[in-house]
Amino acid sequence: MIAEIDVDNRHDFILSIPIADRPEHLRSCLESIYQLCLLYGYGGKSGGLFNKVKVIVAEDSKEQSNIEQHISLANEYSTGGLQVFHFGQQEQYEMLQSIPAEQRQFLGSILTNQPRERFYLKGQAANRNLSYLKFLQLTEDKENTLYYLVDSDQSFMVNRQAESGEQTVAAINYFYYINRIFSETDTTMLTGKLVGDPPVSPSVMAANFLQDVTAYLQQLAKLKPSGSCQFHQAAAVTDDAAYHDMAKLFGFENKADYFEYPCPLKGEHDNLTCLDGFSERVNAFFFGEHLTRKTQFVYNAEFTDLSPARTIYPGNYIVNYDGLKYIIPFGDLRLRMSGPTAGRLIQAEIKQRFASVNMPMLHTRTLQDDFANDFRPGVEKQAETINLTDEFERQFFGDLMLFTVVELSKQGELDKQLEVESIQQAINKVEIELLGLYQTKHETIKHRNSELKKLLENSTTWLSSLESAKPSIRKIQKFISNIELNFGEQSVGYLQIVSESHREQRKLQIIRALLNYRKERDAWDLLFP
Repeated sequence: MIAEIDVDNRHDFILSIPIADRPEHLRSCLESIYQLCLLYGYGGKSGGLFNKVKVIVAEDSKEQSNIEQHISLANEYSTGGLQVFHFGQQEQYEMLQSIPAEQRQFLGSILTNQPRERFYLKGQAANRNLSYLKFLQLTEDKENTLYYLVDSDQSFMVNRQAESGEQTVAAINYFYYINRIFSETDTTMLTGKLVGDPPVSPSVMAANFLQDVTAYLQQLAKLKPSGSCQFHQAAAVTDDAAYHDMAKLFGFENKADYFEYPCPLKGEHDNLTCLDGFSERVNAFFFGEHLTRKTQFVYNAEFTDLSPARTIYPGNYIVNYDGLKYIIPFGDLRLRMSGPTAGRLIQAEIKQRFASVNMPMLHTRTLQDDFANDFRPGVEKQAETINLTDEFERQFFGDLMLFTVVELSKQGELDKQLEVESIQQAINKVEIELLGLYQTKHETIKHRNSELKKLLENSTTWLSSLESAKPSIRKIQKFISNIELNFGEQSVGYLQIVSESHREQRKLQIIRALLNYRKERDAWDLLFP
C-alpha cells in the first residue's frame, strides 16, 4: 500500500463542517467521514490517527447545550482516530481580529461584522469562510493540501433504489479520486452535486409537491384501505432539478406530470398504513424534505471525468491552496442561491479550472422522526404553523441576484470592473421577468392547494369517511393550512416580493454588493500569498 512506503505524496485533506445547533446531523456527517477512512484507508494510520485527513467543526450555534454536544462529538471522533478540531466562536473572533484593520474593513460581507458577544448564527456563508482562517493554521504543506467544504446535513454516501426500497451505501472512494483529479489536471476548484433530499428551499418546490400529493391521494382513494399497499413501484428519480418548480430557468425540463410516492415501509402492510406513514412525513416538506422527488445516484461516467462547472454546491466542493481565493461572497445579504451566484463569478475568472464531477454526497434534511429539533435558518416552527416567510423572501432575491449576474455574464461585463449603470440595467430586466414567473407560480400553488382541499372534503371517498383515517387526514390538512399560510393570498413572504419599496431596498443592497465585489476580493486574496 502507498501509505506503508516511506514517502506518500498524495494530497492531505482538511475538511470543514459549518454547524449551527444540529448535533445529530454533525454526528451523522462525522460518522460518514470516519467510515470512509476505515473502509478505504486513504493515507493510512499511524499513532492511532488517520494520517491525511483532518476535520474542522466550525461552530455557529446559539444554544450552549448544542455547542457542548458538538465539542463532545469532536472529542469522541478524535479519540477514535479522526483528527477533529472544534473551531469555537471565541477562536473565530480572535482570528478575525488578527487580520490588520485596514484589510479587515473590506471583509465584513465575507467574514461578518457581528460583535464578540453575538458571534453566533452568522450564516452559513460567513461561517464557512471563517473556517478558511483555520485552514491556514492547520496547513503544513500548502502545495500538497486540498480543502473540502461539506455541510452537516450531508454524508459521504450515495443512494440507490433496490427491490427492498432505497439503500444508502459508501460506494465512492472520494479522497482517492479527488487526489487523482488535482494531481492529473489543472483543476483549482471542484464541485459535485447532491443526491437524496433536494438542495433547494421548499419555497421553490411547493407547486410540484402539491401535484404529487394530490396524485397520490387520488390513487389511494380508488383503492381499498385494507388492501395490500400499492405504492412500492415508484421509479427512481434521476432527472436533474425534477424537484424545482422553475427548472426551466436553469435549463432543465420536467418531463413527468407527477411523481409517484415511494412508500418506504417494510413488510406486509395495507393502504391505510401507507397513508399513516405518508402523513407522518408530509409536513417535513417545510424543512426541505420532498417525499416524491428525492434524487437517486446514477453512475454514468468515471469518477475522474470532468465537465465545466457554473454552480458551486456549498456543501460539496474542494479547492487547492490557490482555490482558497474563490469563496462564496455576499454572506451579509443572507440570500439563497449564493452557490450558483458565486459559481458564475468564479467561472468567468478561472474558466476550465472550475470543474464538476459525478461524485455526489447524500443530503438528508431531517433526522428526527418528528423533525421538531431540526434547526433550519429561515423556518419558524410553532405549535401548528411552520412559517417560511424569511426563506421565501431570501429565495426570490437570491434568484434576482443570480440571474442579474447571469445577465451581466451574457453581456461580457464580468470580465471587467462592474459599473452601476450596467448592473441597474441587468437587475431591472431580470426583476420584471422573475416577478412574472413568481406571480404565475403563486397562482398555480393557490389553485393546486384548493384542489387538494376539495379532494379531502369529498365525502364519497374513504379518505374523509373512514374513522381510522382521520388522524392522518388531519395531518395532511395541517399541511394544506401551512401551504395557505406561506403561499396564499396573504402570504407575508409573497407580499414582500410584490412590494415595490421592499424590492428597491433589496436591489440597492445587491447593486452595492456587486460593485464592492472586486475590492473585497482583493482584500481577501491577500490572506493567501
